[in-house]
Amino acid sequence: MNRREFNLNLLFAVPALTLLVPQAQPQLRVNGQRLNARLSELAQYGKTPEGGTHRLAYTDADLEARQYAMKLMREAQLEVTIDAAGNIAGQRVGSNTQLKPLMIGSHIDSVPAGGSYDGQVGSMGAIEVAQILAENKVRLRHPLEVVIFQNEEGGTIGSTAIARGLTEKDLSIVTNSKKTIREGIKFIGGDPDKLASAVRKKGDLAGYLELHIEQGGTLHQEKINIGVVEGIVGVFWWEVTIEGFANHAGTTPMNQRRDALLAAAKYIDAVNRIVTSVPGRQVGTVGRIQALPGAFNIVPGKVTTTLGLRDLDAAKVQMLFEKIQSEVRRIEAATGTKFDFKQVNASQPAPTDERFRRVINDAAKQLGLTTKLLPSGAGHDAQEIAHLSPVGMIFVPSRDGISHSPREFSEPADITNGANVLLHTLLKLDGMSLN
Repeated sequence: MNRREFNLNLLFAVPALTLLVPQAQPQLRVNGQRLNARLSELAQYGKTPEGGTHRLAYTDADLEARQYAMKLMREAQLEVTIDAAGNIAGQRVGSNTQLKPLMIGSHIDSVPAGGSYDGQVGSMGAIEVAQILAENKVRLRHPLEVVIFQNEEGGTIGSTAIARGLTEKDLSIVTNSKKTIREGIKFIGGDPDKLASAVRKKGDLAGYLELHIEQGGTLHQEKINIGVVEGIVGVFWWEVTIEGFANHAGTTPMNQRRDALLAAAKYIDAVNRIVTSVPGRQVGTVGRIQALPGAFNIVPGKVTTTLGLRDLDAAKVQMLFEKIQSEVRRIEAATGTKFDFKQVNASQPAPTDERFRRVINDAAKQLGLTTKLLPSGAGHDAQEIAHLSPVGMIFVPSRDGISHSPREFSEPADITNGANVLLHTLLKLDGMSLN
């Protein structure tokens, strides 16, 4: 048994918290056939010839899909509203007016030419859980909120609006829809002039649960039913500019060149070498590169590129960045170039709540499902809501670890399993003292 397995066993061996009410409805199950049929229906909005989904936030396809989601929420007997930031919320009162709401949900917008499961499984799963509770006349002690966050793929915009608020700079960002975020919020029914009303305070929620596809291959490869997410990695991005000197490619000797593209090549290799030199699950990516002026007969004088670092430990990310900076100084000296790093994103790591992890694991085991503790290498709305309340995330397998692609796929049985774990985790949390 390795240390990680020992820690996992130790975590899940801790006795469950004392519940305030008996756990009713142990036989309750979601309607998997209905849930998967709704996922297929949702996929029609922005469907691509390749079988995926192109449903960018603030487009007609997004608006139509939101209307479909609101229809389903009303069928689940939820009181549906759109907040000033454009998030859709379906609410149901609880039996104890003193308790804060339990929130479940995800998003339904997609990346360009993406898949039909990322975010959508969690959104349709949350609505299905609410509908099963309504059909079986199960009333939670806590108020229930089912939320469809807007524009998750463009930078968790909807959940950021709730957790921290949006700045004027945020509102001016031009999105993939060609609309600014301000224009997009208006388009989907929000009010960018009243965004302060959408912001919540720490303690306004009792907790948040999000069901999601793994977007990686661990569960699929190891044939594990449910991933219990230990935390969401921090995501740190930099725009990188490399200045050299553009000159004639035929008349400039090799030893007199200040080739920005050569420096970029050395930099890309350094990023991979440094990130892989340290034990752990951290990742580093150079995802874009452009050489200027970009001609056969000109030594590149300028390169624009990027750097992305992700890990559950922000201190490790900083250590890696400093090592990359040290290597860059050597590259500058060797190539006669100058690097500039401009940070454009710094989403801090968000550990999930230990109690929520334990309850998710218990709910899955009681349903006869296998589990594994693992981190999320992708960002999620839960990362923002963690500023407000304890959060938990439930992963289901992604076939071959594929995501953000038309080939993204999760088995209907796995989706049903995940929704059942969401349902029973919610019921268990509702019986706990979460304050």
